[in-house]
Amino acid sequence: MFVERLWRSLKYEEVHLKAYADGREARAGIGRWMGFYNDQHPHQALANLPPMRFRRDRGEAVDMTLRIEVRGLDNAGALPTCPQPQPQQQAA
Repeated sequence: MFVERLWRSLKYEEVHLKAYADGREARAGIGRWMGFYNDQHPHQALANLPPMRFRRDRGEAVDMTLRIEVRGLDNAGALPTCPQPQPQQQAA
């Protein structure tokens, strides 16, 4: 449930509002948003505290480094999200 809410927030608060030019720009924008979400955004389920502060206040060790591997961004057209129609061959 948490992950579903996280992705919903990310989509509606960041991704859908921005028109990223490429994968590098998307990575930077999403990284900034994740920092905001973890360090500043209050969460009702966490006594209206940001996640990092809530966990630090409880004495929990926190390692929430953003780790994203970006592969294939320069060739994104070669990685369709759904099957693409094949060109029809002409009869000789």
